[in-house]
Amino acid sequence: MNILIIEDEPAIAELQKDYFELNGYDVTISTRGDEGLKEALTGAYGLIIVDLMLPGLNGYDLCRQIREAMDVPILIVSAKKEEIDKIRGLGAGADDFITKPFSPSELVARVKAHLARYERLTGGKAIPKDEISIRDLLVDTAARRVYMNGQERMFTAKEYDLLHFLAQHPNRVFSKEDLFERIWGLESFGDIATVAVHIRRVREKIEAEPSNPQYIETVWGAGYRLSV
Repeated sequence: MNILIIEDEPAIAELQKDYFELNGYDVTISTRGDEGLKEALTGAYGLIIVDLMLPGLNGYDLCRQIREAMDVPILIVSAKKEEIDKIRGLGAGADDFITKPFSPSELVARVKAHLARYERLTGGKAIPKDEISIRDLLVDTAARRVYMNGQERMFTAKEYDLLHFLAQHPNRVFSKEDLFERIWGLESFGDIATVAVHIRRVREKIEAEPSNPQYIETVWGAGYRLSV
């Protein structure tokens, strides 16, 4: 299980990391709110721990934006102790609020409890919301429809599947082979040229200038990513 810690005090972050790793978890640390948001939205984490006072993006807005994108356990660990801070944090989408200084063993116990609950409900996977919004792009996952600036764009089934997959994993680079296997369900030795063709078609429908894409970027020598 992967845990993301978004905490700008290195000593606290490392203490949390040590205790979690002793309990068998893989841990990633981010020290800024804006960078932590990008990391969280990759969907690679089963639980996220957030401080409230962060550079780049405060913890309240961070929780809110993560929660708008997916259902994943979020725990706030903060020096703020006022009742209003807890109310705001839980209102922003956090599942729990732990004040500093904290007992590492209590933190681990709470994390285990939240993970067990989400495992029962979801099978351990972060659940995307019915809509994915990235700037002017809106992907309605329930209806399988795509909108740009409020205008619906028509997609074939595979075009939609490709865009939806990239939108579920923003800022993450996928090779043509990865995309071919995940979207077409075939082995990577198949005809991967179809990936480039579908990327071009999707760009034509969502990009203002398909030759200068602002959403689906080409990472030369690596693959493609949908940039937030």
